[in-house]
Amino acid sequence: MKTRTITVYTQPNCQPCKATKRWLDKRDIRFQETDVTKPENAKDAEAIRALGFKEAPVVIVSTGDPETDLMWSGFIPDNLTKYAHSTEAA
Repeated sequence: MKTRTITVYTQPNCQPCKATKRWLDKRDIRFQETDVTKPENAKDAEAIRALGFKEAPVVIVSTGDPETDLMWSGFIPDNLTKYAHSTEAA
């Protein structure tokens, strides 16, 4: 299985963001967090909007091939269970 990386795009005071991070932390699954409200992450926020996402968190599970990246918005435990195991943050 290819090594996967998880990136969680978040906003402050976002309960689904907190739930997603808590779920990953509880299982010792490494991930990168990007706060899309910070000025230095403006390009990331723009890219997320260009993908059609309008609410946080946006979770991207990547194997390094954009065509097979998995992505969704919101706290979705079923997706985390299915796709977040056997991963490693970059």
